[in-house]
Amino acid sequence: MTGGAPVAPNVELIDLPTPSPGPGEVRVRTEASGLNHLDVWVGMGIPGVDRPWPRVTGSDGVGIVDAVGDGVDDVWVGRRVIMNAAHDLNSEDRSDGRPAGEQFHLVGEQSPGAMAEAFVVRVTNVMDIGEADPIEAAAFGLTHLTAWRMLTTRAGARAGDWVLIPGIGGGVALAALGICRYLGCRTIVTSRSAEKLQRASELGASVGILDEGKDWNRAVRAATDGAGVDICIDSIGKAVHLSCIKSLGRGGRFVTCGCTSGPGAETDLARIFWNQLSILGSTMGDMREFQEVVSLFLKGSLQPVVDRVVTPSEVPEAYAALEAGTQFGKLVVDWRP
Repeated sequence: MTGGAPVAPNVELIDLPTPSPGPGEVRVRTEASGLNHLDVWVGMGIPGVDRPWPRVTGSDGVGIVDAVGDGVDDVWVGRRVIMNAAHDLNSEDRSDGRPAGEQFHLVGEQSPGAMAEAFVVRVTNVMDIGEADPIEAAAFGLTHLTAWRMLTTRAGARAGDWVLIPGIGGGVALAALGICRYLGCRTIVTSRSAEKLQRASELGASVGILDEGKDWNRAVRAATDGAGVDICIDSIGKAVHLSCIKSLGRGGRFVTCGCTSGPGAETDLARIFWNQLSILGSTMGDMREFQEVVSLFLKGSLQPVVDRVVTPSEVPEAYAALEAGTQFGKLVVDWRP
């Protein structure tokens, strides 16, 4: 991948040396890798990320370990693993379950990722997933980890809570919907597509609201008998922020993990202090959270939504779909012969 926007025309298959695992690392022969909106940002060039072009992206990867670095037990060789791309550079104890201002190094952003035939990752950041489907696993990882932290660690979601998820169809939004269903929360989703709202309803969304580019907070409040929602899980940013804030009930929690429509949002400080709202940032998650949510995947309690599976040669088309926002669920690359 070379830099520029739109990203899709700059995506190409090239030959690069097979990476070698360093101390504490494993090399994984890729079976499947999942696309995230982060791949688009990396393709455009993230300020402060000093990596040469071309860049290998990919923060969701599943495959078979075929080599280990110094200090890693050979028992890992031959195992199918899923990676948590977020290497926490802060080693503080977080036994209370709260984030402690982690400094993450992200595979696929700061270093080469899983959009390749092989990738390297710290052994402490992989889980053995046995006979699990690599396509589904690659569609699960980062988005479900992100949504899990947002809902559980940050927002403290409980059964019966009303949760607003704007922009249903994206990876984090759909992961949040599935986790809410597992937790017993009631959900309100928005979309500019009636078809996506219908599909979300089939996946268990309680209420769907068509986003016609206007403030939809009154529709949210009507759905909650005027009370407003307990939690909003947002990755869209500027385009929906004010509607989200107005949709929160007293003591509500707004949790943001991204801003695909831009960071410069207009807010309502009077509502925030008068209704004692909490504005919470959240990003990725640590290995404790990763193990929690992947364990639910392995037990069949949570499943990803896959929009389509493509071959490596079709990756530019997948990037184009991601940039256009036409997908409903995850776009996954199958690297198997």
